[in-house]
Amino acid sequence: MNVLLLGGGGREHALALGISKSIQLDKLFITPGNTGTESLGENLKPELKTFTDIKSFCLTNSVEMIVVGPEAPLVNGIYDDFKLDPATAHIAVIGPSKDGAKLEGSKDFAKEFMSRHQIPTAGYKTFTRETLYAGFKYLEELNAPYVLKADGLAGGKGVLILHSLDEAKRELAYMLGENKFGEAGNKVVIEEFMNGIEASIFVITDGKNYKILPNAKDYKRIGEGDTGLNTGGMGAISPVPFVDADFMQKTEERIIKPTIKGLFDEGIIYKGFIYFGLMNVGGEPFVVEYNVRLGDPEAEVIVPRIQSDLIEMFATLESEELNAFELVIDPRAASTIVLASEGYPQNYVSGFNITGLNDVKDSIVFHAGTKRDDERILSNGGRVLAVTSFGRNLEESLKKGYESISKIYFEGMYYRSDIGFDVNKN
Repeated sequence: MNVLLLGGGGREHALALGISKSIQLDKLFITPGNTGTESLGENLKPELKTFTDIKSFCLTNSVEMIVVGPEAPLVNGIYDDFKLDPATAHIAVIGPSKDGAKLEGSKDFAKEFMSRHQIPTAGYKTFTRETLYAGFKYLEELNAPYVLKADGLAGGKGVLILHSLDEAKRELAYMLGENKFGEAGNKVVIEEFMNGIEASIFVITDGKNYKILPNAKDYKRIGEGDTGLNTGGMGAISPVPFVDADFMQKTEERIIKPTIKGLFDEGIIYKGFIYFGLMNVGGEPFVVEYNVRLGDPEAEVIVPRIQSDLIEMFATLESEELNAFELVIDPRAASTIVLASEGYPQNYVSGFNITGLNDVKDSIVFHAGTKRDDERILSNGGRVLAVTSFGRNLEESLKKGYESISKIYFEGMYYRSDIGFDVNKN
């Protein structure tokens, strides 16, 4: 089977590595791909950016399956575009329909969906520019901290957690009145703050059946001890120690099953990943957010733990036979540590030579923001590399990871030395 993978970050490098191991694979194309994926398939340059270009390429190159890494093509309706066109309807698209992708594409839709299906989440109300003053009054009814979420996609930057009521009001006015997040902020969801510890639960579904994938926890803040600005993610671990059998049973019964059933009952086509961003509040799971794809850097610990054939698993989504698929998970612990450019997530400089990659033997190095210059590999982004390691327990996997990192260097290289600090008890 010929497969096309969309995306070019660390998540896509992890997916490409998993797909490349499939006995079902004939040829893997990646667009745009990165320096890490070039040895696993064919990176397509220039990048295929429009659905028309992607369709044309698939038909010309006998592509039978598209695996969508990032959220934007899903929210923009790539599944519907392919399935409604007789020329491309036979191509499997791993991802939800446009309606299904609203779980991530619209915070308001996701909240209303959870309300309809009695899925536990924080209390909330949604406001527009026309109801700004009602938003001020709602904020006055809440206790600090205050959670403001832009309704649409905002590149991971659309969530604000504020400790001052005056600041919350100013930011709400800025979001709704001055388009701080562009169209993504035309609506703003104000949530009650949930105090707990976060975990990421992932499933794959064919719309009727589902399989629970390895769980994970990522670390968003740039600074040690989860301080400083939010980033795309500075590291992740899997499995999460506090996600025990009791917590998972509650999550499955109260959140996963009602979500899958709710999508089916509402006639929403969904054939792909669902990410449940959860908050563990005193042992009780609540949904913080949905994503309609794998997270990044969570994918860098989840995909390597999946020992089953990825293409075989993806193929069951199209035929709605996922229930018969045997999902095998590596029992070892995995961790990934992101190496970033100095200054990230704000201003940073790229283009520095990366050395030591060939000296890493005990870890997998996933590329996120790199580029090739003849024989050299240069930094080319905020998040540059993700170093993934296995161990009998979390402590051992992290020890391997930091030992591997000591062999890598580029100017301004920054990483957190405390990934797993809040849960590592082994």
